[in-house]
Amino acid sequence: MKIVVLAGGLSPEREVSFSSGTMATNALLSLGHRAILVDLFFGLPDWDGTTDLFAEAKPLLPYRVSETEPDLDALRLSRKAGFNDYIGLNVPELCAQADVVYMALHGDCGENGRLQAFFDARGIRYTGSGAEGCRNAMDKWISKQMFEAAGILTPRGRLLSAGEPFDPDTLPVPCVVKPCNGGSSIGVSMVTDRRELYDALRLAFSMENTILVEEYIKGRELSCGILGNTPLPPIEIIPLHGFYDYKNKYQAGAAREVTPAEIDDAATAKIQSAALQVFRLLGLSVYGRIDFLLTETGDAYCLEANTLPGMTPTSLLPQEAAVVGYSYEKLCDTIISLSLNK
Repeated sequence: MKIVVLAGGLSPEREVSFSSGTMATNALLSLGHRAILVDLFFGLPDWDGTTDLFAEAKPLLPYRVSETEPDLDALRLSRKAGFNDYIGLNVPELCAQADVVYMALHGDCGENGRLQAFFDARGIRYTGSGAEGCRNAMDKWISKQMFEAAGILTPRGRLLSAGEPFDPDTLPVPCVVKPCNGGSSIGVSMVTDRRELYDALRLAFSMENTILVEEYIKGRELSCGILGNTPLPPIEIIPLHGFYDYKNKYQAGAAREVTPAEIDDAATAKIQSAALQVFRLLGLSVYGRIDFLLTETGDAYCLEANTLPGMTPTSLLPQEAAVVGYSYEKLCDTIISLSLNK
């Protein structure tokens, strides 16, 4: 098949996306597909529309994610032209020539449903969940309200909006402060005392105009992938320093990941059941990953759902899938097959 692997984009998770996209492109090439990696934001300004880019598909060198997120303002200034504010020149035209678009994007540019709706309107097939499910999952406040309405355990939270007055002294401490639509823990702070709270609020508001302040829940960090309608074995994440932030997620050796998680059968069943419930509640399809905190008393608090989980060398979903016999190549191929049949 002819496959466009979309990566990059104008997102703080841009570099993570390139790492996922590079690995997926090489895996698909090894399976005999004609796969090419394309940057959603910069596009193909020099493509004349007639050259068969798929015929020129070739393996890529591994992509290493830096320890800090990219400067998006500089990226905006460096692009001369685009199809629109977030799609580069010739991207829609090339995607229309492909049999399927493999979505290797991370962050709001690829996970908030806007691009999925754009493709749906043009009959372009793509991998992963549809527009509505992506919207539900990307907005952490919407997700939290849906969890609470369905009786799914989740940390209590409060939504704050830029420009609306609030009293910081009414916020719980300790707490977790995060952008409402972010990913990869960018802009997230673990607050242990009120002196840290103001810095955490400033950081989160520097990323987005709406942020979420959640009660702190002490627990083991677990994640459970879904492939099709089947939960994968949960994985436990144990950062060597601090919490599971951007650096600890993507720098090899920064965290210890145990797959399957060393929890008893009852806890495993609870996590898997809750993950599948969240997956269906939000309207997701094909694959995803649901994050939890497991307390000492056995309560599983759902934090969020990821509609395009990382596929980097350190990502969680490929590790979970490997436990049940999926090589990285088989996982990518399965994602495509499930997407074409959804």
